[in-house]
Amino acid sequence: MRYYIITGTSRGLGKALAEALLKDSQNFVIGVSRNCTLTHDRYRHQPLDFSDIAGVEHNLHKVFGEFPDATQLVLVNNAGVLGEIGYMGQSKNEHFEFVFDVNVIVPAMFMNLFLQSYQHRSGIEKLVVNISSGAGQKAKDGWAAYCASKAALDMLSQTAQIEQDKLGTGVKVFSLSPGLIDTEMQEQIRDADPAQFSSVQQFRDFKTQGDLVTPEKVAAKVLQLMENPKLAQAVVCSVRDF
Repeated sequence: MRYYIITGTSRGLGKALAEALLKDSQNFVIGVSRNCTLTHDRYRHQPLDFSDIAGVEHNLHKVFGEFPDATQLVLVNNAGVLGEIGYMGQSKNEHFEFVFDVNVIVPAMFMNLFLQSYQHRSGIEKLVVNISSGAGQKAKDGWAAYCASKAALDMLSQTAQIEQDKLGTGVKVFSLSPGLIDTEMQEQIRDADPAQFSSVQQFRDFKTQGDLVTPEKVAAKVLQLMENPKLAQAVVCSVRDF
């Protein structure tokens, strides 16, 4: 059995990915999010609020079972938030704490426990896919917390891969940019004040011109990477690469 631990499965890419995986009888999905929107005999839901770090730390062990029949173990850190769009100097400090908790601290905690639990399991494939963003490599005004948090996730992934290579565990780590997905985050971006985000019209045009991709199509790309990690040429990669 192949086991997939996926955060943010209540909607968007996380839900689409879980639904795609559950079509195969050899896959079992552990979904982690505040709300459960999936029902399946090979799906287990673990409710967690990623903005509550103490709650995550207290309950995180419930996610990582022994899975003695596993032939593959995969962690997908998919959950993420854009946070409030606005310039530094005009934002609340709590905004930065919230975005970094959800986008960096919680994924780091998940990776840490995943590796503690499974890195020394031999004879099975072990994979971590962190859903990042092109914003982690290109600054955008109004997105300081989001851009910085995704850049941190990229570096976290690169460092983890170096460490796993030195330990010889065989674990593969990727920080994958999914491109422009038609999700609620895009709706939030289109509603932004142009005075707080100068590229808002460009993102409105993405929608009207049909440039946004469905979560299902992006999920298919993520599946390709999980089935064949050699598709990615580097830890930090994009769905456009394969």
